[in-house]
Amino acid sequence: MALASAALSYTEPGIVTILIFASFLLLLNAVNTLLDRTVYCGLVGQILLGVAWGVPGANWLPLEAQDTIMQLGYLGLILIVYEGGLATNVASLKANLFLSATVALVGISAPIGLSFALQGLLNVTPLQTFAAGAALCSTSLGTTFTVLTTSGLSESRLGVVLTSAAMMDDVVGLVMVQVISNLGGASTFSWVTVVRPIGVSVAFAVLLPLLCLWVVKPLTVLYYEALTSAKASSMHSTSANRVAALAFNTAVLLAPVTGSSYAGTSNLFAAYLAGACTSWLDELWSGLYGEQKRRAISPVASRGQGGVQRQSVGSASTEVDRNDQQERPTTGVQIYEQYCGSAVEAILKPFFFASIGFSIPISRMFEGGIIWRGFVYAGLMALGKLLCGLCLVSVARHALEKPDYSPAMLWPFRQAGRATKQIRKKTGTSAVDVNSAPPQEESAQKASSVQASSGDVAPDSRPPHIARAAQGEENTEQANTSRKRSALPKPRSLYPAAILGSAMMARGEIGFLISSVAESNGIYGSGTGQGTSELFLVVTWAILLCTIVGPVTVGLLVKRVKRLQALERRDSAGRDDPLGIWGLIPTA
Repeated sequence: MALASAALSYTEPGIVTILIFASFLLLLNAVNTLLDRTVYCGLVGQILLGVAWGVPGANWLPLEAQDTIMQLGYLGLILIVYEGGLATNVASLKANLFLSATVALVGISAPIGLSFALQGLLNVTPLQTFAAGAALCSTSLGTTFTVLTTSGLSESRLGVVLTSAAMMDDVVGLVMVQVISNLGGASTFSWVTVVRPIGVSVAFAVLLPLLCLWVVKPLTVLYYEALTSAKASSMHSTSANRVAALAFNTAVLLAPVTGSSYAGTSNLFAAYLAGACTSWLDELWSGLYGEQKRRAISPVASRGQGGVQRQSVGSASTEVDRNDQQERPTTGVQIYEQYCGSAVEAILKPFFFASIGFSIPISRMFEGGIIWRGFVYAGLMALGKLLCGLCLVSVARHALEKPDYSPAMLWPFRQAGRATKQIRKKTGTSAVDVNSAPPQEESAQKASSVQASSGDVAPDSRPPHIARAAQGEENTEQANTSRKRSALPKPRSLYPAAILGSAMMARGEIGFLISSVAESNGIYGSGTGQGTSELFLVVTWAILLCTIVGPVTVGLLVKRVKRLQALERRDSAGRDDPLGIWGLIPTA
């Protein structure tokens, strides 16, 4: 017995167990691929497979295996959020921070406010209503990043605003977890219950950027100067070593995640900050490398003239390019794609969404008036997140009046404007002369003038003052047309607002977590005969429906937008982009 307790005896799994696990893993990937290609929402199929294979359904997977899959899935969630931080453009995030905060505020306050309608549907107290609204104010980070990656909008301005707002909503939601947990276990209310998780979250959001600016940036500059001036190749090989880069990036991820867990705030929020800091560090290193490359070429370019100069510049560029891999370390995105990307996409991400299905009490949700109350509450919660799109509508209406709203985003249009001004200056033409007479109109005007001179068309018989007034109106209309053609691309519909609101609709893991904590702490009240309260079942309906309907709606909208963009590129009919300024990828 002593030997048996000291080690786990190896037991060969039976063929039934092998078939169950193999079918589960294969179907998770097959359903994800099929639904992603059609409606960009493969995660919905993975959730339903988790319901079917887990405790709520046939319960084919052993309980120990479901618990292990849930833990591995949460590890996948951390890596999904970390990947979202790696894809974040720090400059664009700063430029849209106020808009993201406004979207997040609407996404938090509207569901909590609309949740008080539960007092007319169920016999609940204001505290129970607040707990239900707290569960529905969050936004599923895993779902958000998965939808953005699948639809190709992760790097657009819409993706930046959506990612930031979803992160803020989840930080508030995870703070709510701590608050609700403390409220359920404490007999009296304490201000520490609310202040501690909020203060720790704000401290992480402030201290990590300050640490990057005051400590990491000077050390990176010193290291790069030592690296470029070192005679030995040991530093070059270390900086380009992928194993060393993997160890460094893993430490950058685990340190804030571990610290946030012990400090009492969200480790998902810390994972996103770690990814954003890594992305910022890669941009910093790229800037240092570009400056060093320019300094290496410019002294050679300043010597000599003509062919000798071009030959020197070319040789200097070749020498710098030859040492490219020695001087430039591996980026965080490259490390993630090489060591984590395949495992996350094929195993950890499917396990995470399947684990959501494990926690849905599907057999207890089809009781009496639970169904219609759940659908009504789900509609209210969907409306609460769709209201976030109104923020984009308000900004889009004033985008042309304030063209400097996002300098990085508008850089291509400013370059086009400068080129147009240079052409006008060289040719001596005005704005109306350049834009108001396309080739077709010029040929038509020439033909009409020839016809008028030949007597085919009668001259204008209107009085001079009426003719001048009509000509002025035509010139004004032409000038307005030219300004519209040279203006920024405006969204011709509510596609950006609808995509944002629909993507914010999915609650997923955070909603189930908050609701489960409230239920286990007795905040939702006494349970039914089966040990589950009616409020918990209604909230579960709302979370489930929003988590399914949101990604499906986003997928259909993105599919429609991509079709319109393909028609625009194919026909060249001068249509406005359906996403307008929100579909642009910011450039530095």
